Amino acid sequence: MSSNPPVRVGVGALLSSPTSPPSLLAGVRLGSHGAGRLALPGGHLEFGESWAECAAREVLEETGIAVSPGAFETLSVSNDVMRAEGRHYVTIIMAARLPAGAAARNLEPDKCEGWRLCALAELRGMAGERLFGPLRRLVEDEPAKIASFLASHR
Repeated sequence: MSSNPPVRVGVGALLSSPTSPPSLLAGVRLGSHGAGRLALPGGHLEFGESWAECAAREVLEETGIAVSPGAFETLSVSNDVMRAEGRHYVTIIMAARLPAGAAARNLEPDKCEGWRLCALAELRGMAGERLFGPLRRLVEDEPAKIASFLASHR
């Protein structure tokens, strides 16, 4: 029997805003897992949930913004091994446009400093360690996917 912790499934919500330049919603994590790093809203996939249902639930729980599960599309999947933290996640990034007039509230102040909009250029300019693992991999490895998503959701 393996003494390694189980692999978990995480879902991150990449939410675009039609601001100029187009931006993404992100917040600085608090707590031990990824503390001090910029991350997307998201969390663990629950039993029986679809990826889109998980993304919609997590966005509502963390920001108070209601996004229909049907508004989400799968953007990326990553294999996130965090050896130093003893964690391993398969992370599904689901993408949707923020509803018109939506304003994020910080509903989990013990887990997040607060939400803000970040342009892709700003995220690409951040040092890798300033971005939480799944967001860092997406920005570093698949910036064209983000740019294409942002361009199609203006």
